[in-house]
Amino acid sequence: MIASDLLDARVLEADGQAVGWVVDLRLVLDGTTDGILARPRLHGLVVSPRTRTSFLGFERSDVRSPWPIAPLLRRWHRGTFLVHWPDVARVPEPDDADHPGPAVVVLRPGYLRYDATLHR
Repeated sequence: MIASDLLDARVLEADGQAVGWVVDLRLVLDGTTDGILARPRLHGLVVSPRTRTSFLGFERSDVRSPWPIAPLLRRWHRGTFLVHWPDVARVPEPDDADHPGPAVVVLRPGYLRYDATLHR
């Protein structure tokens, strides 16, 4: 699987209820060293209930300008949350017979929603 397989995928709870779309991925560099940096690991998915568009970097808590764009994107993405990768039950391939069409991410029962805001 590559990152673009997950971006813009529809996200469903275990019971089939739609909760949004994957708008970003969160990676961490905490693995073994691969050259100069640690190898990246997928930490979780950022899910937006209202839009399929990216935050364009405005998910950072200290970004306040340009004035009309920052508040507009925050409002547009209200309710966005982070789901840790272990809470993802299944990521079917787009050609999966059970889920024809675009890729769908299915979350585990009892998954937790975390704040998607990036803080310094």
